[in-house]
Amino acid sequence: MLNWDEYNKEESQVAPAIKNTVPEAPKHVEPVAQPEPEAETSPATIEAGSRAEAARKAMETFDASEGVKELDEMHNGRVQVDDKAMINCKADLNQLVPFKYDWAWQKYLDGSANHWMPQEVNMTADIALWKSEDGLTDDERTIVKRNLGFFSTADSLVANNLVLALYRLVTNPECRQYILRQSLEEAIHTHAYQYCIESLGMDEGEIFNMYREIPCVAKKAAWGLKYTQQISDPTFQTGTTETDKQLLRNLIAFYCVLEGIFFYCGFTQILSMGRRNKMTGTAEQFQYILRDESMHVNFGIDVINQIKIENPHLWDEEMKNEAAQMILEGTELEIQYARDTMPRGVLGMNASMMEEYLQFIANRRLTQIGLDEEFKGATNPFPWMSEIMDLRKEKNFFETRVIEYQTGGALNWE
Repeated sequence: MLNWDEYNKEESQVAPAIKNTVPEAPKHVEPVAQPEPEAETSPATIEAGSRAEAARKAMETFDASEGVKELDEMHNGRVQVDDKAMINCKADLNQLVPFKYDWAWQKYLDGSANHWMPQEVNMTADIALWKSEDGLTDDERTIVKRNLGFFSTADSLVANNLVLALYRLVTNPECRQYILRQSLEEAIHTHAYQYCIESLGMDEGEIFNMYREIPCVAKKAAWGLKYTQQISDPTFQTGTTETDKQLLRNLIAFYCVLEGIFFYCGFTQILSMGRRNKMTGTAEQFQYILRDESMHVNFGIDVINQIKIENPHLWDEEMKNEAAQMILEGTELEIQYARDTMPRGVLGMNASMMEEYLQFIANRRLTQIGLDEEFKGATNPFPWMSEIMDLRKEKNFFETRVIEYQTGGALNWE
């Protein structure tokens, strides 16, 4: 390959020879008339020029007064803090500041600082263990498959609910900012499950269709979907007591139950495998996801409680009883899931222990939204889970040592 030095060198060697060459006398040739050069008027030039000229003229005559008037009528001028509300707010949703809910903005910042990607996690040991004939028991393999089957679609259901319903209906810009961040995290979680499934060489058709084919998985997905069908309709609007309650039901279903209860049996099972030095890459992915989900639950509960404060008429006895019923229904479905995935004792746990753990979590969810505990005396039979994510310290999630953010591959299971 020539470089510029060589190029110049060769050029200098050739140039003198050209200069010293005596050209032959040209033979007489009758001149041929050449056409006059035409101006460049190709169709592309004309079309592009016309479009640009049309755009310039359009903007010279553009009248912004109507749009500005509409904005003023919709939002009544500059936004004041007291103008903001969680739902049914008429203030300009495009004006992020001044903040009314500092906790929402802080959660957005914490979530952004908590960024990770599935490919950061080394799956080599998991692949070898999964392919080994005696690496895992049949019960352990069932647990891995069931959980990847449920979670691979559950986070997509959550993301759909956020994007198609909640973002439109929650009328506070700092909360919307966090919802956008959560939507990204749900996409990362779905990516993580896909990454595990692909790495382990699983039957993707079997795993991704489990939420329709395995009864205990299908029930959980169907239960959550019934609360998003109405409010995901583009014509659905809040503003009446009934429609506001419908939104509140959705928030309770997705934050208190789907993310707040339905995830905990599976997470406990997979994290227990990681503690036993089995499927450590998959377990590490789940620990990162659990950290995100804890923040999601806390955000959702704060939104629910803020709506209750701003709209006390929604939180009547009927709504309280309905909310408690929803949380208890979710608990029962998760207990059924535990029995299906753990027909025998495995990984230092069994279905009975998991039932008490889920009752412990259900009590937590009830009290977080101002309701009474249902399962008196329920305790956490898995104290090691408190080291990973103590349910009573969720507000300080990012201040604890065990769940402090670490780059993929840095978590240890001691």
